[in-house]
Amino acid sequence: MNFRYSYLPIIVSLLFLSSCNDNKMIKNEIEENSSEQIENPTNRVLLSSEIKWEKLNPARGDQSPQAGTIWGDRNEEVATGFLAKFADGFSSPPHIHNATYRAVVIKGSIHNDDPKAENMWMKSGSFWTQPQGESHITSAKGEENIALVEIDRGPYLVKSIEESFDNGERPINIDASNVIWLDSKRSNSIDVNVKAKISFLWQSKDARGVFVKLPKSYNGIIETDGTVLYSVVIQGELNYTLPQNQEVKLLDAGSSFSSNDKAFHKVSNDSEIDVLLYLRTNGNIKVE
Repeated sequence: MNFRYSYLPIIVSLLFLSSCNDNKMIKNEIEENSSEQIENPTNRVLLSSEIKWEKLNPARGDQSPQAGTIWGDRNEEVATGFLAKFADGFSSPPHIHNATYRAVVIKGSIHNDDPKAENMWMKSGSFWTQPQGESHITSAKGEENIALVEIDRGPYLVKSIEESFDNGERPINIDASNVIWLDSKRSNSIDVNVKAKISFLWQSKDARGVFVKLPKSYNGIIETDGTVLYSVVIQGELNYTLPQNQEVKLLDAGSSFSSNDKAFHKVSNDSEIDVLLYLRTNGNIKVE
């Protein structure tokens, strides 16, 4: 009996090593397949340091928030995503927009609501929508206040509340603490061997938006098959490997990556905190 059981630790160790080797083989296979299947990858990266800032509402002069385009053109009739930067203590007068927008807080504290509503300060990772035609104000507090703003169709205009109207939509304000997360057991978008999580925020006939949370030590691939994919880092820092030349880029909050065809996005999280991504796409997502 003792003789037989003396081999047990060796057997367990061999099984463990075999499992590790299998995982490495699977990872290598994924990476090999990604390079083989995409002959002309469309992957692109835009660092936060490369964003060009301008006045969001030139009519307000120096009181205007700053805007930095990530995709599209908010002055044209196209889908657009841009960063909006607000000074500490900023508070807009009541106003409306001609287009519904969605937004995610990246840094600082931002309030967006009816002009008579009490302040509800949303932190990083919070999500809100603002219906077109509805009167509201936007305020901010903190040393640095930045939000991602996106519209499905421009131009993005600021108008007087005298032109307000009800288009039937209702605003949504989701604090970061109220986001509902799904793991691999509850969503097919997450591979069974991955500890990442996903949250579905909105969906239309043409696109949808989701949060993806990547834990520390994550090293894998986000696979997409749509003709539209824009992803913005909301929290943390992400290593992104460009398939065209294998160059590794460090993406901090406000940086983004994109593609306009089926793509494999090789990313890793070497930091001590989770990385939070916002993704807009018209296709399927798989976190592997």
